[in-house]
Order: sequence, then structure tokens, then C-alpha cells
Amino acid sequence: MPVVRDLGVLLRLRNFRRLLAVRLLSQSADGVYQVALATYVVFSPENQTTPGAIASAMAVLLLPYSLIGPFAGVLLDRWPRRQVFLYGNLLRAGLACCTALLLLSAVPDWLFYASALCVTAVNRFVLAGLSAALPRVVDTGRLVLANSLSPTAGTLAATAGGGLALAIRLLTDGSDATVVLLGAVLYLLSALASLTLPRTLLGPDPDLHHVRLREALTTTALGLLAGLRHLAERRDAARALGAMTVIRFCYGALTVMVLMLCRYAWADSESDGLALLGLALGASAAGFFAAALITPWAVGRFGRYGWIGGCAGAAALLEPALGLPFTPAPMLAAAFVLGLVTQATKITTDTEVQTSVDDAYRGRIFSLYDVLFNIAFVAAAAMAALALPADGRSVVVVVAVAVLYALVSTVILRRRRMELTDARTRSDE
Repeated sequence: MPVVRDLGVLLRLRNFRRLLAVRLLSQSADGVYQVALATYVVFSPENQTTPGAIASAMAVLLLPYSLIGPFAGVLLDRWPRRQVFLYGNLLRAGLACCTALLLLSAVPDWLFYASALCVTAVNRFVLAGLSAALPRVVDTGRLVLANSLSPTAGTLAATAGGGLALAIRLLTDGSDATVVLLGAVLYLLSALASLTLPRTLLGPDPDLHHVRLREALTTTALGLLAGLRHLAERRDAARALGAMTVIRFCYGALTVMVLMLCRYAWADSESDGLALLGLALGASAAGFFAAALITPWAVGRFGRYGWIGGCAGAAALLEPALGLPFTPAPMLAAAFVLGLVTQATKITTDTEVQTSVDDAYRGRIFSLYDVLFNIAFVAAAAMAALALPADGRSVVVVVAVAVLYALVSTVILRRRRMELTDARTRSDE
């Protein structure tokens, strides 16, 4: 198969393999850490979880990145990205150990959330840096394929890490603190893996003009506006980011729904709920993997807009058909479909941003990308908190999400048709 052959070519690139190893270890640690937090907040017997509680936790952990994101971009465009991976993962390993100690202690909830916030704050730098560094280890012709393999492999690694955390929790009746310490070990391994990459390979270019750091930090708002203006000039990238933001919102709303269904509607015990959540993660992971295999071919066949619009349209049809029964089997099928749709859209959007924006702005644009991701997810959780009943069954949420998918598909496919019409007009001339 051409895709398998091309993947083999990518994996023969030494520095691509090394960057991929950093990503896999880092994101597997993310999966372990996040599942440990989720089981503590959602599935602990002493916690009577509500959609509002989940939304509040997401807001505490994610909304501050709306402030951190622009600063991350300014720094990523001047710091050696290899060093960001090294010191960022070392810092997260230490902070994860602190979180484990807090889980074993009787401390106020705000202190626990503050510790978790610090770990995931550093994550903004690492993930944005990984995306910004990818074009430095892969040629432009294989960038779509690299975006299929690398971020998708990272997502699968995060899912595998989450599955490992669930398995440890279920099979050994281990504490959440033990699982968090496993995440700390994986962060440490990711830091060590980054040392295999040359310090200056991943950019940014040292000869690029930069203002002084103090000036850059005090004028972050102006830098953000400059990034937005640059993005406005790259309309294809802006449209793709808009579509991805809405699709992320949909995914967030359905994530809260599945959490509540696993906690209250589908299981009589904590262990059964965790097992069902593990199955849902596995179904999404299978969808991510399918997206990695299909997207390079689909983008070549339908174009980037055609593929994003087609994915959103498929989700608009299949999500209510599979979700409205509110039973495990159809919902697991929906998890696969929406995993495929979300990851396929992300792969395509990553490629659009990487090829449409200048390298000097790439770090800032990917930081804005992360900000949009977080705002969309928190907004989705807030919407779900208002609409979801205690057991998670809500026709309103399922139908609203389907309408949003349909709107994305309509807007994107209309743009695709306009492009095709313009192309035919130019060819006739």
C-alpha cells in the first residue's frame, strides 16, 4: 500500500523518529496523568459528581491557558525548541510527584487543582513546540503524511497511557497517587529522549530578528494581534481553525456526556464505570488510527476542504443515529466515528496551518490553536453542565451537536464548491 510505504520512508528519517519518540513518551504520560485526575474527580466513591462539577474542573484546568497561550508562542519563537522539550518534561515530572503527594494528603481542593494546573500549563509549551518543530525534520512533500502519523500517534499514545492507568486502577486496586507517579516516570523518559536531538535542529532560526524578551512579554497583546493579522491574511488556515474549533466543541460536549453515562447510567459500581470508560477510550483510539490511515489518501482525493466538510457531514448523520439510544454499544460505535472525524480534521488543519503561515509566526499560531482548543472544550463542558441531567441522558445535547456538525459541513463544502468553480473558470480562460 502507498500509505504504508510512505510511512516506512518517514520512519527511516532519524530525526523524525527521535522527535516522534519525544511526543509518544510525553503524550503517554499526559494520558496517564489525565486519567488519574479524572478517576479522582469523577469516579472516587467520596465524590458525588455532577456535570457542573466536571465543567468547573475543566474550567480551572484549561481556561488559564487562554492567558498562557500567547506567551507560549512568543517564547517558542525564540527559545530552542529542543530545550523546551527537555526542561518542560523534567519540570512536569517533578510537578507530577507533587500532585501524587497531595493526593495522599488531606489538602483543600484548590491546592490539588493548582498542582494539576501547573503540570498541564507546561504541556501547552511542549505540544505547541512539537507541532512547530515538525516541518524542521520532514520535507514539505511529506508533511501531510507526517501530520497523519505524528499527532495521531501521540493521541494514540495518550489513549494507551490512559488505558494503562485504568488497567492499573482496576486490576491492582491501586491509588490515584501511584498512577500519577507512573506519569512522572514517563515525563522523565521523554526529557531524556529529547537529548538525542541536536540542540539547534528544531529551530527557530537564530538569525531571525527578535525584539528583547522584556519588550516581547510586555507587548504580548500587540504580538497576539500581529499573529491574528497574519492568520487573517492566510484565510485557508483561518477557516480550517474555525472548523476545528467547532468540532472540538462537539467532541467536548459528548465527552462530558459519556463520563456521566459511565458514572451513573451504565454501571452499578466504580469498577464497571471505569471499564466502560476504558472501552470508550479504546473505540476513540481506533478512530484516531483509522484517521491516520485514511486522511493522506482522502486529502489527495477530495482536497483539504472536501475532507473536513465530508467528515463533519458524516458526523452530523451518524452521531444522533448512534447516540440517541443512550446505550453502550451504539455509543461506543459513535466514539469510533467521532474519534475518526475529530482526528482527521485535526490532521488536515495542522497541515493547513503549517503550510500557510510563515515560520516566524508558526509558534504563535499553534499557541493560538491550543487556546482555541481549550476554550472550545471548556465552553462545551459548560453547555453540557446546563443541559445534561444527572445520569447524562440528553436528547437536546445530541441534537445540538448534530446541528453544529451540519453547519460546519455546509460552510466548508460551500467554500470547496466555490474553489472548484473558480478553478474551472480560470481553466476555461
